[in-house]
Amino acid sequence: MSSLRVRARLAQRGVDLDMALADGEVLAVLGPNGVGKSTLLMLIAGLLCPDDGRIDLGDTVVTDTAAGTFVPPHARGVAMLSQQAMLFPHMTALANVAYAPRCRGQSRPQARATARRWLDAVGATDLADRRPAQLSGGQAQRVAVARALAAEPQVLLLDEPMAALDVTAAPALRRLLREVLREAGRTAIIVTHDLLDALAIADQAVVIDDGRVVESGPVRDVLAAPRSEFAARIAGINLIPGLVSEPGALRTDWGESISGVGDVTVGSGAVALFRPAAVAVHLSPPQGSPRNVLPVTIAELDIHGGGVRIRGAEQPDGGVGLAADITAASAADLDLEPGQTVYFAVKAQEVQLHPALPAGT
Repeated sequence: MSSLRVRARLAQRGVDLDMALADGEVLAVLGPNGVGKSTLLMLIAGLLCPDDGRIDLGDTVVTDTAAGTFVPPHARGVAMLSQQAMLFPHMTALANVAYAPRCRGQSRPQARATARRWLDAVGATDLADRRPAQLSGGQAQRVAVARALAAEPQVLLLDEPMAALDVTAAPALRRLLREVLREAGRTAIIVTHDLLDALAIADQAVVIDDGRVVESGPVRDVLAAPRSEFAARIAGINLIPGLVSEPGALRTDWGESISGVGDVTVGSGAVALFRPAAVAVHLSPPQGSPRNVLPVTIAELDIHGGGVRIRGAEQPDGGVGLAADITAASAADLDLEPGQTVYFAVKAQEVQLHPALPAGT
């Protein structure tokens, strides 16, 4: 069994994490920089010991501060792949991949056979005799994946594995990881900032903020109805927090009223979600419209797909600015520029109301 259960507090890094992963699942860990994502991987790998907590890998307790249990990194059955391939420079690709099987006691011929099998699995058989200096970034990461899998880990930890790759190499490695992890039914955790990584590779997702898990669930659920600013931002969805003042209506802390669709209890916290493509942009408030109309100060204008994305300044509570996607022709007609005040209009039917995150998460 390769299920994973983590409960760990580390005061120096400001983390207090509680999460679980079933056998054979792939988890995407999302969140802003510096909130504890890499710390989570280091705790699981045994590179850090929590002040308080317990980590179970399958039926084995690898960390338990109460019992004084701490299994060293090399004995945990965990392999980690980071942004850099970190291959041994003096070894060929084949020797790099054979290293872990040799450490597990396989004979040299057995280890080389295992290494060739994994190089073949990642489409890198032709790289077997090359040294790391002779490999491109994408090729080196393929070899690094093979080396990690050759260790036969119970859990594979992936720390931004595509971050250092160019735009042509990243999609290929993403497809490779998806195929290898799904076919082998291997339990894995991938830390990423890329929406495509989460959607293409993972089954489940957690969002970490300020050292705590603030959202969790199936990837598509988390990204389709995010309840944290970070998840909304990477999903490309506008998010406005507030309280439900009456059925189908949310009122923000700064007095704005938002109408939407959703069954949320009156008086409870909620978030209003709507896509930038659902927003119409006006130079003055539209009259007699049943739509939500929100004044926005333009912070920036960017090319987005075949159109223009308008990003507003921070919301009054400091939240991420709202976004609207319009055609290039519309942007030209409106003659928009940063610093200008415009009005975002969105129909109530396009706004989804969802319960806010519970207090203290």
